[in-house]
Amino acid sequence: MSTATFSSICFNQGFLRKDEVKIRNQRVKPNVGGASVLSTKCMQSSEKNKKEVRIGLLGASGYTGAEIVRLLANHPYFGITLMTADRKAGQSMGSVFPHLATQDLSTLVSIKDADFSDVDAVFCCLPHGTTQEIIKGLPSHLKIVDLSADFRLRDIAEYEEWYGQPHSAPDLQKEAVYGLTEILREGVRSARLVANPGCYPTSIQLPLVPLIKAKLIEHGNIIIDAKSGVSVAGRGAKEANLYSEISEGIYSYGVTRHRHAPEIEQGLSDAAQSRITVSFTPHLMPMIRGMQSTIYVEMPQGVTIEDLYQQLRKCYKDEEFVKVLEKGVVPHTHNVRGSNYCLMNVFPDRLPGRAIIISVIDNLVKGASGQALQNLNIMLGYPENTGLLYQPLFP
Repeated sequence: MSTATFSSICFNQGFLRKDEVKIRNQRVKPNVGGASVLSTKCMQSSEKNKKEVRIGLLGASGYTGAEIVRLLANHPYFGITLMTADRKAGQSMGSVFPHLATQDLSTLVSIKDADFSDVDAVFCCLPHGTTQEIIKGLPSHLKIVDLSADFRLRDIAEYEEWYGQPHSAPDLQKEAVYGLTEILREGVRSARLVANPGCYPTSIQLPLVPLIKAKLIEHGNIIIDAKSGVSVAGRGAKEANLYSEISEGIYSYGVTRHRHAPEIEQGLSDAAQSRITVSFTPHLMPMIRGMQSTIYVEMPQGVTIEDLYQQLRKCYKDEEFVKVLEKGVVPHTHNVRGSNYCLMNVFPDRLPGRAIIISVIDNLVKGASGQALQNLNIMLGYPENTGLLYQPLFP
């Protein structure tokens, strides 16, 4: 069999099915006539190309909902059968987001009119504070990935403190699994409800958790200077997000009170098995998408920059979407735009005993919809890269 035929059979979808093995491990077996035949599992990729998982998308008119639609356009097994958007009910997705006009999608409906009889799994992209009641009323057979913050904080008292309202689904909170995929993959695998991490917490925890677990950085005096494109603030019309307010400047917000702070501290404290408090300040940048977290840490006596670098390389050497760059290479947001990748690196500070870690993601993909799809792939037994092999957009 020719290389071209082999490629067309195994790679035409750019992914591997849940019952297949990676091609690099695939063995080509000669038949008695001397020609090569593929093992049964590889041949199965040409037998089935239908949408076997029916997806409901709640809150389809926001940026994260639109990204779910974009990503699923390249997913061979997930097909959208239900989309809700209360304010846009009755409209087509192409009229709300013209860049998606080529997609054959159902009309948007109000959440109260949603029929879940033709749905197997749900992406919930609703605003914070509204999701708990909605998810509480969903059929119990559904697999759910929630992109809001409503199930990220295990402590419901802490949720009330930071989000200004009581938690309305405390029993569901006990069931929810926090979905930082590369760190908590096994918990995600068996979950029914996954709380998808926030964008800032994703970019910050991915580099810090392995270093804390390895006891390579001090728990105190962690300083995080994070910057994001304005899409992080959502699609709603807000005066502070007008072009004339944002362009040609930097806008610090949520100073000392950003709602992602307790989420970051929860994950880092779990890694340390003791309470960690960080100094975290986010900033809006005059760009649409992209996020960079610059993190300043102290190292214990005897620990070197090389130790930090090698630990991150070891932790992520087999990961599809998290890459530690070559020494000295600075991660740039341009190099992850539109993709599910996180790029990171570590640098020596001019102050002795300190290190600087830089981590970049696309806030709408790895920081939201991409990681959500990665999680649902795992929950349903598919390779987690399915539908996510979009390369970054550059320039």
